[in-house]
Amino acid sequence: MLSIRNFSKSYNGQILAVDNLNLEIESGDIYGFIGSNGAGKTTTIKAVVGILPFEKGTIEIDGMDVQRNARETKRIIAYVPDDPQLYENITGIQYLNFIADVFRVSSAQREPVIRHYADLLEMTARLNDPISTYSHGMKQRLEIIGALSHNPKLLILDEPFVGLDPKAAFILKQLMREYCQQGGAIFFSTHVLEVAEKLCNKIAIIKDGRLVASGDMDSVKGDNSLEEVFLELIDHE
Repeated sequence: MLSIRNFSKSYNGQILAVDNLNLEIESGDIYGFIGSNGAGKTTTIKAVVGILPFEKGTIEIDGMDVQRNARETKRIIAYVPDDPQLYENITGIQYLNFIADVFRVSSAQREPVIRHYADLLEMTARLNDPISTYSHGMKQRLEIIGALSHNPKLLILDEPFVGLDPKAAFILKQLMREYCQQGGAIFFSTHVLEVAEKLCNKIAIIKDGRLVASGDMDSVKGDNSLEEVFLELIDHE
């Protein structure tokens, strides 16, 4: 579903943020991407979703190059950034309808989907309120509803649990599992190693832009906890 091959990204031709990264995410995967601040996680994610251009390597989604087929790849993905960027002068439902319009989701298709996820994430009662009145966690929940409204094949999340209360985080984990059981794929970054260990079937650890471990969760961590493996790899490298 997502193939990253020999991907490198530098800034100003000098600062190498990501160095020769190779990852394969398949349908059904919940793939965790972990590393310290500044390791290259967000840079990679922004390149995958088409926000950042790059010169070295290839990134393909469902067999399509993200740079050569930008419009086609964007149609089948959804992206939730770590810091919600929303139009605060409109209501929640106006935002969701805008996203559905962008992805050409009919009213008949969008309404039951929006209702379903809004009910699950306890946002239904606030959808007619201006987004400017939302807390950070509510904005994040709204973005998640919007991301799922057009039934993407690939869901890309950057630190999705930051700002969510325990109940919302629990519900999101359930949604992620259900989404992948239905054939979707998730690629997400997180600092919450305990969540990654319980939720992901595959994991990648990145340090200073370079991949230091990747593969099935059990293979990467062995008999240790993910936290122990992560700290050992980061310190060793």
